[in-house]
Amino acid sequence: MTQQITDSGSQVPDDPQKASLGRRIAARPQLVLIGVLVLLIGVTFLIQPTYLIRDGSFTFAGLRNSLLFAVPIGILAAGQTTLMLTGGIDLSIAMIATASAYVTANQSPQGAVVAIILGIVVGLLAGTANGVGVGVFRVNPLIMTLAMSGILLGLFTQWATTIFAGSTRMPDFVVTLGQGTLWDIIPYAAIVWAAVAAIIVLMLRRTGFGRNLYALGDNLIASRLAGIRSWQVLVAVYALSGVLGAIAGILMGGRIGAVDLQLAGFLLLPSVAAAVIGGTSIFGGVGTYTGTIIGALILGVLQSMLTFLNAGEAVQQVLYGSIVLGLSWVYAAMSRSQ
Repeated sequence: MTQQITDSGSQVPDDPQKASLGRRIAARPQLVLIGVLVLLIGVTFLIQPTYLIRDGSFTFAGLRNSLLFAVPIGILAAGQTTLMLTGGIDLSIAMIATASAYVTANQSPQGAVVAIILGIVVGLLAGTANGVGVGVFRVNPLIMTLAMSGILLGLFTQWATTIFAGSTRMPDFVVTLGQGTLWDIIPYAAIVWAAVAAIIVLMLRRTGFGRNLYALGDNLIASRLAGIRSWQVLVAVYALSGVLGAIAGILMGGRIGAVDLQLAGFLLLPSVAAAVIGGTSIFGGVGTYTGTIIGALILGVLQSMLTFLNAGEAVQQVLYGSIVLGLSWVYAAMSRSQ
C-alpha cells in the first residue's frame, strides 16, 4: 500500500478504499476463487451453449457432469490438503484409489457392504504403511509414497491374474451411488463428497488433531518441543489420506461401472492442483479445505471446457502440471519476501 507524507510528518494511504478492498480480498481469498469459477462457467457456456441451455431452457446437465468429474478430485484433494498442511504429500493416492476400487469390484459377489468395507480397508492399510514410513522411519514423503505406488501397481498387476482373478464389475449399489442423481439434479456422489467435506472442514477448524497438522507444517521442531507426538499424527493423517483415496476410487469405479488398473492414475496431478489452487502451501502450515473444494470445482468446469475444445488428456495433464508449477513458484516467492 502506497502512502503520502503530510506536513505534520504523519502517513496516510493514497487511496483508503483501495487499501480496504485489498485487505478484504487478502482476508477472503475464496472470493477470488469463486470469481474464477463463475468466469470459467461463463466462458464454457460461450464455447458450448448447451452446457447451460438446451432446447431453449436452462439445464443442469453440464454443471452435473462437471460436478461428477470434480467429486473424485475433491475427495483425493482432501487427502492431499491434510498432508500438505504437515509439509507432506501422497504420490500413491491415485494408485490406492485404483486398488481399493479393484478390490471392491472383485469382492462384489460378497455383497455391496462387504465389498465397500474391504475396499476401504485396502486404503487404510496402504495409508497406514505410508504413515509409518514417514512418521516412524522418517522416510521422505515423496520417496515413501512413490515407492508405495510402485508396490501397489506391481502387486495388483500380479494379483489381477491370480488371487483377484474374476469380476471387475462394481456392485449395483456402488454403480447407483456413482452414477445416480437425487431429483435428477444432485449426484449421489456429490452428497458423499459433501459429507466428507463437512468432516474434514470441522476436523481442521475445531479439533486438536487439525491444529496439530498446522503446527507440524509450520514448525516441526517446535511442535515436538511442545509435546506433540509427531509420528502418531503423521501415521493418522496418512491413514486418513488412504481412506479418502479408497472412497474416491470406489465412487469413480461406480461412475464407470467397472475397473481396471489404470482407473485413477490420471487424477494424481489434479488432486495436487486442486489443493494448490485452493491456497494450500506445499511448504506446510497454510491452507484450508474450503479453498480446495473450490479448486476441485474449478478443475471440474475446466475439464468440461477442454472437452468441448476437443483437448485430449495429454493437454489436460500439461495444464494441471503448469498450474502446480506456477502456483508453487508464486508460494516460494511469497515465502522469500516475508
